[in-house]
Amino acid sequence: MSQPQNAISPTREQDFPEWYQQVLRAADLAENSEVRGCMVIKPWGYALWERMQAVLDGMFKATGHRNAYFPLFIPLSYLEKEAAHVEGFAKECAVVTHHRLEARDGKLVPAGELAEPLVVRPTSETIIGAAYARWVKSWRDLPILLNQWANVVRWEMRPRLFLRTAEFLWQEGHTAHETAGEAVEETRRMLGVYETFARDYLALPVLTGTKSETERFPGAVDTHCIEAMVQDRKAIQAGTSHFLGQNFAKAADIKFQSRSESVEYAWTTSWGVSTRLIGTVIMAHGDDDGIILPPMIAPAHVAILPITPKEDTRADVLAAANALAAGLANERFDGRPVVAEVDTRDLGGGIKNWEWIKKGIPLRMEIGPRDLAQGTVAISRRDRPHKEKTFLPVAEAVARVPALLAEIQAGLLARATAFRDAHTRLIDSRDDFYAFFTPANPQKPEIHAGFALTHWDGSPKTEERIKTDLKVTIRCIPADGEPGTCPFTGKPSARRVVWAKSY
Repeated sequence: MSQPQNAISPTREQDFPEWYQQVLRAADLAENSEVRGCMVIKPWGYALWERMQAVLDGMFKATGHRNAYFPLFIPLSYLEKEAAHVEGFAKECAVVTHHRLEARDGKLVPAGELAEPLVVRPTSETIIGAAYARWVKSWRDLPILLNQWANVVRWEMRPRLFLRTAEFLWQEGHTAHETAGEAVEETRRMLGVYETFARDYLALPVLTGTKSETERFPGAVDTHCIEAMVQDRKAIQAGTSHFLGQNFAKAADIKFQSRSESVEYAWTTSWGVSTRLIGTVIMAHGDDDGIILPPMIAPAHVAILPITPKEDTRADVLAAANALAAGLANERFDGRPVVAEVDTRDLGGGIKNWEWIKKGIPLRMEIGPRDLAQGTVAISRRDRPHKEKTFLPVAEAVARVPALLAEIQAGLLARATAFRDAHTRLIDSRDDFYAFFTPANPQKPEIHAGFALTHWDGSPKTEERIKTDLKVTIRCIPADGEPGTCPFTGKPSARRVVWAKSY
């Protein structure tokens, strides 16, 4: 039976949302749980998150941050102290009102009503602020630079695996500073960390800037962001860094004695990325055979596939495969040993090959009796057509793996950058803007226009009208740009902003 031309149906062009679901299923990354909006992250998907987590954790610690952990439950009164914050998250909050269950008439019912409801954390600014208020007494106690790896709950109405789920994994940094300047610098520094991680590890050419007032994090003074374009040309907010000013410090009463002996409020920040990054990587790099993992964040670099058609050669082939894995472990990529998985399952070579293709592993190496006799190994790259193979002597193949991984990593970034640039337009008229975001075929709206760089007068009213008309929002406001004229109102504009449809 011949293999299909590609592994995923429908294709990206035919039905991008369904393609995404099929890719997740084929790669065995995650599945929906019995609890609506929640997901089970399976071992390959969790290994991917662990790799991202390890890299980011090292980057955070290199910038002076330490890890801590704070409670999952937040007293309702804590959220009520910061009005803009609670208003922004109110519709997404899950609330605990009872602390036990009792059996009544054969059914379990809530009992023991809490004196104060507890909110399952949607984010932790308020409860971490309460701790900082206890810890900070003097300017000498500042700065506090902490990060937390945790789960959060936001009751999403339209969940989608990895992109929007009721419960998801993330990291959230929370810092407190003596001056506004230090807090602003921290906000920008951490955005730079995210930008570097996205570019150098995820092969994502993100745009950076600030959010408009209506898109800003609830309670923040400024929200800085990185925005990625995926293959249906929509934007994904891949990470945010918030300058909170003194808003949360005043709400939580984080005060300190200054160097001049006056009492002042601290300046705080928060910043975070989540398992949404996994969905972003899939949507940005995947093809109609499954996911394609950038080698820098792949849980394993190489899948070694022993071909054992006959029992009398099986032991020799497996021994050669294990020796190949040991040789690869002596090679280095991104400062760590090359990680190879030897697939010893009793399955046909074609089946195993397709499974690893769909999982997105960067390189596949096949070795069988004929390869043993010739002293060669077959290498296939995930970023190339699946039938393409290169036969090399074993020692040469092992030595070339780090360079091949680097080529794949660079190639994915170059391809994603070219794609983004090809679907980004400078637009200076209202009619052209509306035409750009109006589907050419209303019956097939899955593939969108892309990014539009257009002047804006800074008015939330103008932004809201466009959002209502086109479901298009300002994704970010770049730091630099030339002044011009807003095409929607004719009023002056400080710079162009990035508009797009988004997840």
